[in-house]
Amino acid sequence: MHAKTDSEATSIDTSWPPRSPPRRPVYYVQSPSNHDVEKMSYGSSPTGSPTHQYYHCSPIHHSRESSTSRFSASLKNPRSLSGWKHVKVGHGGDDVEDDDDDGGEMDGRDECKANNFRLYICLVLLFSLLFTVFSLILWGASKSYKPKIFIKHIVFESIYYQAGNDQSGVPTDMISLNSTVLISYRNPATFYAVHVASTPWELHHFQLKIASGQMKKFTQSRKSGRKVVTIVKGYQVPLYGGIPVLANTGEHKESIAVPLNLTFVMRSRGYILGRLVKTKFYGKIRCIVTLKGNKLGKPLNLTDSCIYQ
Repeated sequence: MHAKTDSEATSIDTSWPPRSPPRRPVYYVQSPSNHDVEKMSYGSSPTGSPTHQYYHCSPIHHSRESSTSRFSASLKNPRSLSGWKHVKVGHGGDDVEDDDDDGGEMDGRDECKANNFRLYICLVLLFSLLFTVFSLILWGASKSYKPKIFIKHIVFESIYYQAGNDQSGVPTDMISLNSTVLISYRNPATFYAVHVASTPWELHHFQLKIASGQMKKFTQSRKSGRKVVTIVKGYQVPLYGGIPVLANTGEHKESIAVPLNLTFVMRSRGYILGRLVKTKFYGKIRCIVTLKGNKLGKPLNLTDSCIYQ
């Protein structure tokens, strides 16, 4: 750019078409320092600073040069590009910073949380499936360890037959009976114990119940056994002519022979994994025995006289 006089500057200004409102001329000020950044100065007249050299140009040239210089400076300094922010213009004309970066970061966190939740659900389902399969395997294996129950013998300790009245005062024959039953119980399971209970043990003459007893509950450890004795008795049970054999014998007890049935149900329950996995065994037992007067106080073998269901 060549230096121009005031008259030449004035002639150049008048060559431009008039605009409304008129704009003041723009001057570049050459600084005595050797810096890369050019300083611009807007003066009211060229005579305001006589000690400096003024260069005149049109506003269009200035805008192009200044934008070009800023763009080239931004290319030289990459950090300036990284520091730019997206700006949105609000309804009132104010500049508003764009929150795309923050939104992207929040979306990333939400996606990470969703993935963690899905992973947690998958782990829970996998654990539940494995636990169910393991429990089913244990439950199926436990079914092969059914408890072994054997009725050894029964002993009729005493029997009394007499006339009497029932609770309503009706006269009838009455019977009192006392007996003990011995059983053998064994738990063959190798990895769990069993809790054993039973229904009442009952002695029937056909449909007439003449004696009953209750076995005590117990817990049997694995691969072990025991013998259990249960008392079965009846006291002044009205017969209403149900056992005519007793009426014919009179005082001769040695000649008594009364067929009886001993029935009860054994219930065994094993807890394999606490109360979550348990196995149950039910055994219905029915034994046929004959009450003989000449066998009082002696054990009657029932090993081959019982039916196990």
